[in-house]
Amino acid sequence: MTASSFKKLKPGDTIGILGGGQLGRMLAMAAARLGLRCEVFSPDPDSPAFDVVQHATCAEYADVEALELFANDCDVITYEFENVPSATAMILQARRPVLPAQAILKTTQDRLIEKDFVTGLGIATAAYADVASAAALHTAVARIGLPAVIKTRRFGYDGKGQAIIRDGDDLEKVWDGLATKSAILEAFVPFEREISVIAARGADGHVECFDVTENEHRDHILKFSYAPAKISDQLAAQARGIAEKIASALDYVGVLAVELFVVPGENGATLVVNEIAPRVHNSGHWTLDGASVSQFEQHIRAIAGWPLAKPVRHGQVTMTNLIGDDILDYEKWMTVPGATVHLYGKGAPKAGRKMGHVTEVTTASSK
Repeated sequence: MTASSFKKLKPGDTIGILGGGQLGRMLAMAAARLGLRCEVFSPDPDSPAFDVVQHATCAEYADVEALELFANDCDVITYEFENVPSATAMILQARRPVLPAQAILKTTQDRLIEKDFVTGLGIATAAYADVASAAALHTAVARIGLPAVIKTRRFGYDGKGQAIIRDGDDLEKVWDGLATKSAILEAFVPFEREISVIAARGADGHVECFDVTENEHRDHILKFSYAPAKISDQLAAQARGIAEKIASALDYVGVLAVELFVVPGENGATLVVNEIAPRVHNSGHWTLDGASVSQFEQHIRAIAGWPLAKPVRHGQVTMTNLIGDDILDYEKWMTVPGATVHLYGKGAPKAGRKMGHVTEVTTASSK
């Protein structure tokens, strides 16, 4: 059986989730509300998603026997992180539908392939170049200019695996510090704000987008998300259109996030795509309490073959990530009107680790 053998689920069926972090935890909780069971597969015995499911598999992603047993228990399989090993996805896809499909991972796991895909759709990105050596970095810098951002082509997130290059920097030292043989150099984008679109696409091709979200980072980690973003209705419609175009071109089933830059210009602001995340996304956490349906439920609906909801935002929404020691002050949020606290059950806080989040819903807006 392959992912193309789409199966419509019924209440009581089981969804397998690869990855046991907070995203897997919230996916499982959304599925339970719809009468669907979940089984989580993760190599980490302390996975917070294990706490909310009846059945879990703690094994390495290379454990073929464990993967086969896991697949046998599931009706459809999805994932909470995009760096699923290709061999793992192939083993599972041979036995059960894996959604979003393995072919999509090949595009989104590699920043160069992803950039080529997006530009091939006629969608703007930062200027970029493939870099495989210090000499190639010199050539790329000469063409693209500085400042620029160099990133590993694979496995980077939350600012890991990347560095900003400025005039006067030692390119050989920058290259050595990245510790990779495969990178991409991207021109620095002089953006005025960062936004994202959370889009859900069903197997029938129908797409529903949440309101465009504005994002604010601290030390390369998302700290605040605001819905709706402070952009014009025209630009918001354009952002949603870009997300829909990408989801359709990928023949995507499930929820994905498209991160974009808003770039000011003489003729008005324009949009530049930064990255695609083929999964539920941190910048969509506001939907748990700030919309009529959450990104997690939309994903479950999509992979189950059920109708997507039409999201309705409840008001002005702010999502605040509780990072590291922020979690120690969780009680103060519990008396804030309109605030809802979500704790991920990760144990002792660690610097830079997302431990929970808070959503605040205030007066309704017609925007």
